[in-house]
Amino acid sequence: MTVIVDLPEDSLARLRAEATRRGVSIDSVIAELAAVLPAGLPPAKHTRSLIGLGSSRSGSFARDTDELLAEGFGRN
Repeated sequence: MTVIVDLPEDSLARLRAEATRRGVSIDSVIAELAAVLPAGLPPAKHTRSLIGLGSSRSGSFARDTDELLAEGFGRN
């Protein structure tokens, strides 16, 4: 199978050096590296959070709630 990979020069240099050190092709080094990756694992389940969803321009935080309420926040 043919795969084209665009690597940074330093990564390619490390692959070449390792292949030369072992006396094998770069393909063999990449295949060996891929072989140690976990296979067939389901994707991680992401939970969504509402924390930080909005943006506060007041600079107030949840930790300041008691102080804000004591000062009359939300009262008309």
